[in-house]
Amino acid sequence: MHLIIAGLNHKTAPVDVREKCAFSRMRQMEIYKALRGNSAFEGAVLLITCNRTEVYTVVPDSAEGFKALENMLHAYSGLDRYGFAQYIYQYSGQQAVSHLFAVSAGLDSMVLGEQQILGQVKEAYQIAQDNQATDSLLNILFQSALHAGKKIRTTTGIGKYPVSTSSAAVSLCREIFNQLETKQVLVVGAGETGELAVKHLMSNGVQSVIVANRTFDHAREMAEVVGGRAVHFDCLPDELRKADIVISCTAAPHFVIREDNCGEIIRSRRSEELVMIDLAVPRDIDPAMAGIDNLFLYDVDDLQNVVDQNLKERLKAAHQARTIIEEEAQKFSDRVSSFPLGPVIYDLRRHAETIKEEELAKALNKLEALSPREKNVVATLAHTLVNKLLHTPIASMKEKSVNNQGQEYAEIVKDLFNLHKDNGNETDQARNKGK
Repeated sequence: MHLIIAGLNHKTAPVDVREKCAFSRMRQMEIYKALRGNSAFEGAVLLITCNRTEVYTVVPDSAEGFKALENMLHAYSGLDRYGFAQYIYQYSGQQAVSHLFAVSAGLDSMVLGEQQILGQVKEAYQIAQDNQATDSLLNILFQSALHAGKKIRTTTGIGKYPVSTSSAAVSLCREIFNQLETKQVLVVGAGETGELAVKHLMSNGVQSVIVANRTFDHAREMAEVVGGRAVHFDCLPDELRKADIVISCTAAPHFVIREDNCGEIIRSRRSEELVMIDLAVPRDIDPAMAGIDNLFLYDVDDLQNVVDQNLKERLKAAHQARTIIEEEAQKFSDRVSSFPLGPVIYDLRRHAETIKEEELAKALNKLEALSPREKNVVATLAHTLVNKLLHTPIASMKEKSVNNQGQEYAEIVKDLFNLHKDNGNETDQARNKGK
């Protein structure tokens, strides 16, 4: 069996191609049904997010599998075949393993170290299981990938450092206020940039939001989106008295918050800290106001400096993550390399146990005068002899399997001990205990 991947993402395909391959949940059900009915595939997992569509499969033949996957992606996307292949990447074997581990860690994301991808991998794996599409190799692969992704996040802190201006704004607010739950946010302007910053703050605990805009209807629309309250623009000075955080992002060609219209009000707050984040270009807030006590003023350059420094930290964490991926990928390889030997080792042990029990019964029948303690000694001796005789060959088989010789040695052992016979009522689950 061979592990292969075919897919496309933000690095290889434009958005108009990616969106055609962003299959709905119902469409995924159809694809899984088609995969289960295709003899070219032993198992499959679809990983579909806004920036990637990937199909992880186990196939008897790699070339045939890649061809079938490309045909499937083309057919379900509805795209013209001409040029479609240029967007597809293909990985197999250990390269496929490392790729999934990197995806799970957020190293292959549009935003390095993004938080959501690990949950998306977990959900994709669950959907595949619900559709009875996975096999034992894919089960171990995705369980290992989820473990690796979680380990990387907890040991490297790759997702700790914000790398967007909105998340950087939250980070700066947290430096001033330990908790954001009780803080009131005043948004000046009703554009997308301000809305995104507010949503980041709300996801971090902020509950009270006031929106001020020159066009009151626009303020009301944004307030409805974020669950806040709209006010007329001329109420801005009064709202500054109560606000803890100000996010300003208007399209005004001049300063909106200045010494002459807001300076006295801000000073009247006395010891109450006020964080003002100016996201506008040209700037909304007169930089001279930064001299007011307990006022912390940041502009887009300040936020970008935070982002740049945090990106450096994420890159350091990504380097550490690569080392972890190599280690975890090798562990996965070592674990699955003995797949062909698992049932053989089980059958060998069972074969030896059967012979032991038969010969032990014969010996005990001839030694009728033995006490229970003596019979136990004989039984223990037989058990110990079998274990010691099997230990070295089984250890040797596992060692050879790590070097990708598992299938060859499995056949040799079956021939040597005549293990090709039908195993009767033994189930695959029971035999796999020998792994």
